[in-house]
Amino acid sequence: MAKKFADAVFDAALAKIATGTKLTFCSAEPANYAGIAAVKLADVTVTAGDGNGDYTIADGPVSGRKVTVGAQTGMTPSANGTIIYACVDDGTTLLAGTSVTSQAVTTAQTWDSPAFAFGITDPV
Repeated sequence: MAKKFADAVFDAALAKIATGTKLTFCSAEPANYAGIAAVKLADVTVTAGDGNGDYTIADGPVSGRKVTVGAQTGMTPSANGTIIYACVDDGTTLLAGTSVTSQAVTTAQTWDSPAFAFGITDPV
């Protein structure tokens, strides 16, 4: 027998990610919220909530559901390094993180991030 979850179950988890108010781009994966500061290269304040441009919950590319974090523009990196990881937090909790396409940044530039998504696939 196949397993099934309603979209509303996935959306509840993705909506929690969408409560994030800070998007941080890092040189490594932080272990927890406190660890973000040690690996931060750039960050931006985002608006919490689905459907506002910073977060959009929708069907996943193959199955399940996803929350897309919108592209961010005009950030000035706070340190030089190579961005390889992005994470979302709400000011007290690291809510989600993912590897991203690596990109070298410097404090002398303005940097734009592409959109990316966190997804939950249907169970098998």
